[in-house]
Amino acid sequence: MYMNKRHLHHLWTKFRGLKPWYFLVLTLISGTIAVGALRSNNEHMVQLRNAVYQADKSGGDYKTALNNLRNYVYAHMNTNLVTGADAVYPPIQLKYTYDRLVTAESARATAANQQVYTDAQAHCEQLYPDSFSGGPRVSCITDYVSTHGTKTQPIADDLYKFSFASPTWSPDLAGWSLLLAIVSAALFVLSFVVTRWFKKHVA
Repeated sequence: MYMNKRHLHHLWTKFRGLKPWYFLVLTLISGTIAVGALRSNNEHMVQLRNAVYQADKSGGDYKTALNNLRNYVYAHMNTNLVTGADAVYPPIQLKYTYDRLVTAESARATAANQQVYTDAQAHCEQLYPDSFSGGPRVSCITDYVSTHGTKTQPIADDLYKFSFASPTWSPDLAGWSLLLAIVSAALFVLSFVVTRWFKKHVA
């Protein structure tokens, strides 16, 4: 018992220089840094997301903007795109790009069908040169347009909707400072408990 008491006292003389409040201060500092870094991550995500929206609306290079957003979200915590109870899902929807494609497809089909109708008139005039309104030329034109006409091709809107998941933890300033805060908080609790134990049994 005497040797154990002496050994514990030796350990206490080495340990008591490490004050629990050291870890508490470290926890507070690293926690503050973590909060600021997490907020910065989210704010930068919002900037990149707005760049995607702007490129979509103006007809700019939305692919590059979208790729920048995707890479950032995948590599940084606290960059969740979905916010609020009424938020739409998927959170990134390229509405203007999709609408432009639909309009262009409709215009393409309309232009193509106009040419088909012109071709139908020429074709049927050759087949029925003596036919006038109400004659076989009318049904010929109708059949030709029906056979050769172009239909509007549907465009899948899913190709223009995106959602990216941010990691639970990322090796950036936010991630490392948060990890340091958690570890230092655990060390604070441990050192506080050990200090009280030593004071009760040894000091």
